[in-house]
Formats: sequence, C-alpha cells, structure tokens
Amino acid sequence: MTAEDSLATRSVMRDYPPASAVRTLYSPEAIAARVKELGRQISADYAGGPLVLICVLKGSFMFAADLVRAISLPVRIEFLGVQSYGSGTESTGAVQIIQDLTQPIENEDVLVVEDIVDTGLTIAYILSLLRARNTKSLRICALLDKPSRRRVEAVADYVGFTVEDKFIVGYGLDHAQEYRNLPGLVRVARDPAVIP
Repeated sequence: MTAEDSLATRSVMRDYPPASAVRTLYSPEAIAARVKELGRQISADYAGGPLVLICVLKGSFMFAADLVRAISLPVRIEFLGVQSYGSGTESTGAVQIIQDLTQPIENEDVLVVEDIVDTGLTIAYILSLLRARNTKSLRICALLDKPSRRRVEAVADYVGFTVEDKFIVGYGLDHAQEYRNLPGLVRVARDPAVIP
C-alpha cells in the first residue's frame, strides 16, 4: 500500500458512516464508564473467583474484551459462536451453534457475555445448552437489554443499557457484518436524510 492509498483509506474511514446518517445513543465514554461499573459489580459478586467468561460471537467480542479487563478476578475466557440473524435485522428464531467451547465448564461459575437480549430466543437456547454441562452457576451479562421484544422469558443478571425497540449497531453489533467497528452504540440510516 502506498502512502497515498493509506491516506485515502483513513479519509474514507473518517466519514464512515457519514455523520449525517448517524444518531449516537451511547458514546464510547459512556460505554467505558458503564463497563467499569459492571466489572466492579461482577468482581464483588464472584469475589475469590475463578470465573469462566463465555463471549458469544460475534456481537459481544468488543464488550467482552473491555469487560474482562474491568474484572479483578482470575478469569478463563471461552468463545461460543451462534447465529440467529443471518443478514437481516430480525432474529430468525432458529439458533445455530457455529463454534463450540474448547474446554469443559462442569462445576464452574460461568458468566455468559451477550451483546443484546431482545426476543430471548438466542439466550434461552444458550442457557439450555450450557445448563446441560452441569455448571456450578450460570449468569448472563448483556450489553443491551430490549425487553419490549421478548418472545420467551429471559432475564439478564447484569445489563449495560436498557433500550427501546430500535436496531442498534456499533461496538461489536452489526448489520449484515457492517458497523461493528464503530466505537459507540448508534442508529444508522442508509439514507442520510432518514434515521431509522
């Protein structure tokens, strides 16, 4: 890549997405402050540790990375890949495990880190799957909770932010694999004149 190419790439990223198409819901600073609060609460609740933190891919990877650094306990990290949205904005209701854990979690305190709990279908499936592995305890930490969308009962033990029924991207959350790299949580319009 030439110096000119590099400058052109940086210029495009500064305008990605165009500022007129974005409504920021939570700034990077607000997210960082809330993640630190969650980390302190989790550290107190699991005092003495250790803790197994399961990051649900892909949406929660940024949140999990920041959260684990805010937890002052011995933590083992596992990754669980699931898919329920495809490329749309509505959950299909059919949850697929596309990447399983690498180590057993039997008799372990387990904290599932999820990007968003909305219909409850995905997290209910994950909890059912993990309960069958005989954990010592099993809790949920969700960056976002959208209770107005519930189709099955699901309660997160730790919640970053409770939000309205709007489609949100950024900070790991995507639309058709785009926008994960935005530093805040935002609503984005394809047409800059209209924020969804």
